[in-house]
Amino acid sequence: MHIPTPTPSKAARSPFHNKVVCVTGGAGFVGSHMCRRLLKDGAHVTCLDNLDTGRHGNIAALEARTSFSFIQHDINDPLPPGLPEFDYIFNLACPASPVHYQRDPVFTALTCSRGVFNLLERAHRDGALLLQASTSEIYGDPLIHPQPESYWGNVNSCGTRSCYDEGKRFAETLIRDFGTRYGVPIRIARIFNTYGPHMQFDDGRVVSNFVVQALKGQPLTIYGDGSQTRSFCYVDDLVEGLLRLAASRTTGPDPVNLGNPEEFTVGELAELVLSSTGSLSPLVHRPLPQDDPKRRRPDITRAKKILGWAPATPLSAGLLQTIDEFRQRLELSLPLRTAPAAAREVRAC
Repeated sequence: MHIPTPTPSKAARSPFHNKVVCVTGGAGFVGSHMCRRLLKDGAHVTCLDNLDTGRHGNIAALEARTSFSFIQHDINDPLPPGLPEFDYIFNLACPASPVHYQRDPVFTALTCSRGVFNLLERAHRDGALLLQASTSEIYGDPLIHPQPESYWGNVNSCGTRSCYDEGKRFAETLIRDFGTRYGVPIRIARIFNTYGPHMQFDDGRVVSNFVVQALKGQPLTIYGDGSQTRSFCYVDDLVEGLLRLAASRTTGPDPVNLGNPEEFTVGELAELVLSSTGSLSPLVHRPLPQDDPKRRRPDITRAKKILGWAPATPLSAGLLQTIDEFRQRLELSLPLRTAPAAAREVRAC
């Protein structure tokens, strides 16, 4: 299998042009954006998704394309017959928010183990490159800040988040060892907090929570005192980083952080969402969940050096795009309302 050059010029043909690509979890938030971008770059895309957390609506408009096909399938089962021979497999198939991955922790752990193994076997058979969507959660509640790829992490192996945190850590081990033993080209992306259109309203992530609550005129729920930090990367920037990583000749199997190094407190995010939506919703505080990281910010030195990649979308601009898409979807299902001014005054005190 030919592995193309990492960063073609704007005038050059995409390295994925005419390539046959499988995107698992392709009907999900990041996966659906990946499918769109690959189609734009001229790839032939097969989307696999069990629709557990993905939405068919995310990809419905793509099904008219002759170069796109959707198959409802769970990667915990052997891949179905009749699939083409792939050049690339992007594995984005796993519940990624606490609400979803804690709903069935056994399923989450198996998706990170048995599911990943099924894809590795297919990559080996086809001579395909496998890109694994790992996560900043493998760093746990970090003791080093910002987090470089060399940091081993601070993870509770028996906590409520461990099915995902440890599942993704095991997936990295499995992929590295399988790739070394069988000569399968692999890439590992450690993805930090990502946001944008097509997020599920009820996925429990802070951006979707705040945007939906603000648009509905409901109180914005802050867990803890709001001083914990996150670094928010717009989904289009992330997809660009994933594609550069997959196309790179020089990265090899070593993990690469992909995220936005600009750090915001949860409280600052809440205020930005309120100002961007024009909402007068109050803020309410709830206890911080178990093992919730206090600080999270990627060191993207490696991505800058090897991939020539850094996020380009400011949080303020990305939020406006996200809010606009959320508003359109909400208006199709229920009328929006705004909290009364008095509620805002209570919050401000």
